Amino acid sequence: QVQLVESGGGLVQAGDSLRLSCAASGRTGINRAMAWFRQAPGKERTFVAAISRSGFTTRYADSVKGRFTISRSDTLNTAYLQMNNLKLEDTAVYYCAARAGGDAGSLEDSYDYWGQGTQVTVSS
Repeated sequence: QVQLVESGGGLVQAGDSLRLSCAASGRTGINRAMAWFRQAPGKERTFVAAISRSGFTTRYADSVKGRFTISRSDTLNTAYLQMNNLKLEDTAVYYCAARAGGDAGSLEDSYDYWGQGTQVTVSS
């Protein structure tokens, strides 16, 4: 089993930045592809960004390209999501996910482990 705990969410103004962290514990000796998804109020959960097990490949949703950056530290067993130039439409609960597969996939169903989520609220 792998446990994921997100942190770093909060209330910010449009144009501000936030960095989310996802700390992994449990079977962390096995490297995994990591991803971030988000769920806005009244909407389905959607893909935000993913990073491959090697860290060499990343993938982003079109809505966040150029503003968000996903990264990982295998030494710290932590994944990060740097979010810059936040917009009102970025308001959501952000979830960290991990899977045994190595590539940076965007399909929610392909991820095996999920965190509880962290709230990000962007105000005008």
